[in-house]
Amino acid sequence: MSAPSQKVPLDTQSPHGAAPLDSQPPRLKRALRFRDLAAFYIVTGLSVRWVATAAAAGPSSLFVWIIALLGFFLPLAASVFELSSRYPQEGGLYVWARACFGDFAGFLSAWMYWMSNLPYFAAVLYFGAAAALFATGSGHAGLASSPLYFMSFAAVLLAIITAVNIVGLGAGKWLNNVGSFGSWLPIAILIGLAAVAAHRFGSATHFSAPALAPHFSVRDALFWSTLFFAFAGCESGSFMGEEIEQPRRTIPRALLAGGAVIALGYIIGTVALLIALPAGQIAGVDGFMRGLSSLCLRLGVPWLGIALALLIALNCVGGAASFLSSTSRLPFVAGIDRYLPPAFGRIHPRFRTPWVAIAVYGLAGILVAILGQAGTTVRGAYDVLVSMSIITYFLPYLVLFAAMARVQNRPAAPEASRVPGGRPVALTLAAIGFLSTAGTIVFSVFPAPDDPHKVMSVMKVLVSTLALILGGVAVFAVARWKKREVSDS
Repeated sequence: MSAPSQKVPLDTQSPHGAAPLDSQPPRLKRALRFRDLAAFYIVTGLSVRWVATAAAAGPSSLFVWIIALLGFFLPLAASVFELSSRYPQEGGLYVWARACFGDFAGFLSAWMYWMSNLPYFAAVLYFGAAAALFATGSGHAGLASSPLYFMSFAAVLLAIITAVNIVGLGAGKWLNNVGSFGSWLPIAILIGLAAVAAHRFGSATHFSAPALAPHFSVRDALFWSTLFFAFAGCESGSFMGEEIEQPRRTIPRALLAGGAVIALGYIIGTVALLIALPAGQIAGVDGFMRGLSSLCLRLGVPWLGIALALLIALNCVGGAASFLSSTSRLPFVAGIDRYLPPAFGRIHPRFRTPWVAIAVYGLAGILVAILGQAGTTVRGAYDVLVSMSIITYFLPYLVLFAAMARVQNRPAAPEASRVPGGRPVALTLAAIGFLSTAGTIVFSVFPAPDDPHKVMSVMKVLVSTLALILGGVAVFAVARWKKREVSDS
């Protein structure tokens, strides 16, 4: 991206014009190819956790998957396709929002995105820790209630992920590539198990018309929002635009390949899980693993349950690695624009990575992971962070879809690609995505049906969200004031 002081239309910038912080700064290394980016999309977008969540709700969840696919994932993928082609610079969402709505919108969108992702690392690695523990057998069952085990698992793996990504995407991408096997391979195995189970025992679930019929109530609001945003994540690959080989060509192909695997994995995986197991045996993390173990025992392949648990743990590690590597590029470009300390914008002279941004983001993730298990008071602090992330995770998507609509009034560079169908199709998809996201934000605020303090829970989410947004506004205001002082001196 160009230096902040050069207000050149971003459509015409060279894709590798980051402002130098030294006289002869190192350049980012283009380490991601088609295979790597497709694997990245799969590991960030496909998770057995959401297959289990959907199956636990019964056959009607299949309708929700289809609505989420058409109402959110398709508009999101189309928007990422066009915006990343128009603006292939490092930073993705930050650059898109800044180009369309100014520096403040760019910074605040990035701020909300990277802050809301911090509790994700803890959540996904705790899930992985539970899966890994399940694979070791009953001999280590006592660790299932040990906060120290979950803290150590998450903290150690985040430290390794951070170190590997500092060394370079050439090394870090292998965590993504290997982690992607933990996404699609367990689902592929599950489909095979379901076919065998159906042949031997029949389907565990009756797929009748009433069972497949969708239903929606206040009780279902949070579930609908969960399945919609199970499809989120494909925008994060573009955060590494200047580290992708031929991004304008590679991103669309990888989006198509990875998106097909994600969509089929969720829908067919949910069907397979419901054929293999009744919905009542799938609820919860332990329920899912116990259900699979029971199925493997019935089919005479108990060792396969252990293999699946290890693959799921691997998927969790890959998911954490992918989001850490991509999301850390947002504070990097904010450092280049000096809305964060300039050190965030530094590139390692040997590894050619934004090492300060990666290191700080990794350390923040470790801190939040420790907050998640380190005692009652500290756990309360973690719960506040999670509350902050509920809405702020969704808000950047509103900006993304608004940016997609905004750029339709602007000429694109000759080498940039447009959504098939041009402006009418692009505006329609942007409107669908925006409305779906807005609705999901509203649904996500609804308290759980069994929450004894519903009003307090809603207020907690709203107040903590406002606090996080105001924190970003304050950081931006201080940085803008400092920049003006420098320019006036």
